[in-house]
Amino acid sequence: MNIVILESLSIPQAELDELKAPFEKMGYTFKIYEKSTDIPTLIDRAKDADVIMLANMPLPADVINACPKLKFINVAFTGVDHVAMDAVRKRNIVVSNASGYSNDSVAELGVGLILGLLRNIPQVEQRCRNGMTKEGLVGHELKGKTVGIIGLGRIGRRSAELYHAFGCKILANSRTIKDDCPDYIKQVSRDELLSESDIVILHCPLNESTRGMIDSDALRKMKPTAILINLARGPVVVAKDLADALNNDVIAGAAIDVFDKEPPP
Repeated sequence: MNIVILESLSIPQAELDELKAPFEKMGYTFKIYEKSTDIPTLIDRAKDADVIMLANMPLPADVINACPKLKFINVAFTGVDHVAMDAVRKRNIVVSNASGYSNDSVAELGVGLILGLLRNIPQVEQRCRNGMTKEGLVGHELKGKTVGIIGLGRIGRRSAELYHAFGCKILANSRTIKDDCPDYIKQVSRDELLSESDIVILHCPLNESTRGMIDSDALRKMKPTAILINLARGPVVVAKDLADALNNDVIAGAAIDVFDKEPPP
């Protein structure tokens, strides 16, 4: 069986050698490559693969369809939206991902981004480095804010737990009503969440129902003092609409961990 790793999995070589050694003893072969987005190159590398392993690089349908032996795709990442799932389904290829590995890190990153925005931390640091004062950069406390979380999976729930500890009111919206949520989470409609939240955090997956979900109409429903945090996927937000909203004071600020094109052009 041929296993092709199409990009670095951020594992030290010694550890990777140790992990694959038992499989090599059973006759499995591994081919490991540096990341590429060139489709002919990817086809050449993967064409004989029974198994493809990757992290967050795109795996387009042209590559999948050029691999007649392909049975399994392992994604060392939380999502699968960068894999051409329509092609996968047509071929009955099994796909797995690494859901759950970054619950705490993503939730904690959100806290850091929000505190940076509310307390003007980057701006104050730059002022300090330039020998200036923080005059005019008055910050705001997180305590008492209404935090709206779109997406109540494991990361969304962990975020709710953290903001509850800060003394925030928690609103949440998900595709379905969750019966096992803590009582400090109030599940509401998306429109209610957008209009009542001081901070809107995106933790939802990227699919056809969420692609472009945060557009100009959604942004206009938010408070002019509100901030948006995107920890989901870039295309959940219409980038131009967000830029226009920020430039025209429709909302007060935004922090994004993801882009609609990665890496950005």
